[in-house]
Amino acid sequence: MHSLFISALGASAVRPHRSLALVLLFMALLVLGMPEALAHAVAEGDKGFIQESAGVMVMPFIYMGAKHMITGYDHLLFLLGVIFFLYRLRDVALYVSLFAVGHTVTLLFGVLAEISISAYVIDAIIGFSVVYKALDNLGAFQRWFGYQPDTRTATLIFGLLHGFGLASKIQEYEISADGLIPNLLAFNVGVEIGQLLALGSILILMGYWRRTASFWRHAYTANVALMSAGFLLMGYQLTGLIVSQ
Repeated sequence: MHSLFISALGASAVRPHRSLALVLLFMALLVLGMPEALAHAVAEGDKGFIQESAGVMVMPFIYMGAKHMITGYDHLLFLLGVIFFLYRLRDVALYVSLFAVGHTVTLLFGVLAEISISAYVIDAIIGFSVVYKALDNLGAFQRWFGYQPDTRTATLIFGLLHGFGLASKIQEYEISADGLIPNLLAFNVGVEIGQLLALGSILILMGYWRRTASFWRHAYTANVALMSAGFLLMGYQLTGLIVSQ
């Protein structure tokens, strides 16, 4: 798959100015949306609800979990990179399941074991996961090192890291111990529902795009934009870490 992609890079090089313009437009849109959608941020209304709620509240926590995933662009950028060159639903299901398992394990374990990690550090790592997947799609590791990392293992590991990010944020809001486990499970169910909804939309759009001649012409540019977004996320979070010291 990567060899086919690399052989098609010449088409993208024919229009360097257009490719650069697409990357810059993508980055501008991401910057404009960043203040409103900080990685793993929870809306103020939801934050107040979490802090004040007690007892089992399944449906509200399912709603908040789904809302978080649909608006969590860092997760969605990584998933976009994961499925970019996956054509069979069986492969999509495998990789998304690995990501979901990792995300679920560390979300629950992190909160229940009260493992607190700086949100800036975790979110910078999540930005790195986007960079990693874009480089993988570009065939960089094969060209640089002559070695292709196991993408399934990488997806699981990054899923574990993504889950720690949300677990750290939930702990900041001091969720009540009354009904904690059912509410966490409900929240995670919502996260997975949101992931399926978002992923379904991405797959539909990707399906249409893959049927056009522009897919292979712009696949390189799309992954460069994805990598750039990952670097931007990393820089944003590392800057926040330094400023907060």
